[in-house]
Amino acid sequence: MNTPDITDYTQTLGSQAKVASALMARAQAAIKNKALKALANLLRDNVQALQTENAKDIARAEGAGLTAPMVDRLKLTPKVIETCAKGCEQLAAMPDVIGEITGMREQPSGIRVGQMRVPIGVFGMIFESRPNVTIEAASLSIKSGNACILRGGSEAIDSNKALARLVQQALQEAGLPQDAVQLVQTIDRAVVGQLIAMPQYVDVIIPRGGKGLIERISAEAKVPVIKHLDGNCHVYVDDPCDIAMAVKVVDNAKTNKYSPCNAAEGLLVARGVAQAFLPKIAAVFAAKGVEMRCDPDAFAILKEIWPFAPVDKAGTATDSVASDATATYTLAQESDWYEEYLAPIISIKLVDGVGEAIAHINHYSSHHTDAIVTRDHLHAQRFLREVDSSSVMVNTSTRFADGFEYGLGAEIGISTDKFHARGPVGIEGLTSLKYVVLGNGEVRA
Repeated sequence: MNTPDITDYTQTLGSQAKVASALMARAQAAIKNKALKALANLLRDNVQALQTENAKDIARAEGAGLTAPMVDRLKLTPKVIETCAKGCEQLAAMPDVIGEITGMREQPSGIRVGQMRVPIGVFGMIFESRPNVTIEAASLSIKSGNACILRGGSEAIDSNKALARLVQQALQEAGLPQDAVQLVQTIDRAVVGQLIAMPQYVDVIIPRGGKGLIERISAEAKVPVIKHLDGNCHVYVDDPCDIAMAVKVVDNAKTNKYSPCNAAEGLLVARGVAQAFLPKIAAVFAAKGVEMRCDPDAFAILKEIWPFAPVDKAGTATDSVASDATATYTLAQESDWYEEYLAPIISIKLVDGVGEAIAHINHYSSHHTDAIVTRDHLHAQRFLREVDSSSVMVNTSTRFADGFEYGLGAEIGISTDKFHARGPVGIEGLTSLKYVVLGNGEVRA
C-alpha cells in the first residue's frame, strides 16, 4: 500500500473499532462469555488448519535465519493452542467486573460517592513473534468489553490471520460485532506510525516486543502507552536456603524455556552458600549447555570444578574464558548485568547478602520479575518490600510471572510501568474507573 492507502486503511480500522467499542461496552456478560466459549471450541476444532498456516511462518523464519529461540516463539503447537482455549474458558468462568461499583460512601452532604469499573474503549496492540498473543489479546478484549486493533509481527502473519478469522467467527456466533477485534492485514510498517497517532479512535496503545519497538512507540505515540519492556529477571539464592530447592527453582527459571520474558537472566548467590550451591547448579547448566558469565568470585569457584588452563579461540591462555565438552563459563562484562539474553546464557554474581542482592536488582534489572530462595522469613519480607519490580517472588520460579498462571485467564502483556497497570495485565488492566454519585435532591450550600 502507498501512504494515502495506509492512512485510509488505518482510519477505517479506527472508525470501525470505535463503533464496535460502544456495542461491546453494553454487551451482557453472558453474551461475551458465549463468544469466549465459542472461540475455545473453534481453536480445538481447527488445530490442524492452524498448524498448516503456522508452518508457513516457521518455514519463512527458518529461511530468513531467525535464531532458534525466535523460531520457538512462533510455534503454534497443539499444547499452545490448548492453552489458548483453556484461557478463553477460564476468562468466561470469571466474574464480569464491568459495571461493578466499589467504595460507595455517604458524605456529610447526603450524597453517596463510589467508583464504577468501565472498559477503556479501543486499544491498539503492536506485538512481535508469538501468534498466541492474538488470542490472548482478543479474549481479554472481549471479556473486558473493549474493541481492539491488533498488529502482529510480519514473521507470524499467516498464523495471526488464521487466528483472527476464528475470533471474528466466534464474535458473530455470539451476536457481537466482528469489528470488535480487527487484525491489521498488511505487514507495511507505516501502519504502526498511523495507529499510534489516532487519539480520536484509539484510547491506549500496548506494545509487546523488543526494546527497540517499545522505545520507538513510547517516543512517538500520541495516545497513552502501557509499556512491556524487556525481561531481565533474577533469582537470588539466599543464606540460609534449601540448596535442593534452590537448584530446582533456578534450573526451572532459566532452562524451562529460554525465549520468554520471564526466564531468569541473572543469578545472585549469597557468599555463605556459594560453595555448596554453585557447583550443583553449574553441573545442571553444563549438562544443558548454558553459558555462565560470572563475576571473578563465581568464576574462581567454577575453575575449581573444571581446573584446566582456559584458552581463547586462538588457543592463547586467558582468564576470561574456560570451557570443555560440557561447560562454558566466562568473566562477565558490565553489560552482562543489564542483558536480556533470551538464550542459554546466564550471568552469575556472588553477593554479601540480601541487601546487596536487592541493590543489584534495583540497579540492573528491567523491573519485570525477581525471586528469592530463602529459609529466612525476615529476608523474604524485606525482598518483597524493597525489590522494585512488577512481580516479586519467594521460593518459586520466575516462569510463573504470567497472566494464565496468576489466574487472570490470559494476559495482554506484563507492564513494567507503575501507573494504571503493573505486572501481568488482565481484565482489570484493560478497564478504567469513573466516579459515580447518587443523590436524593441534595444541593451544594
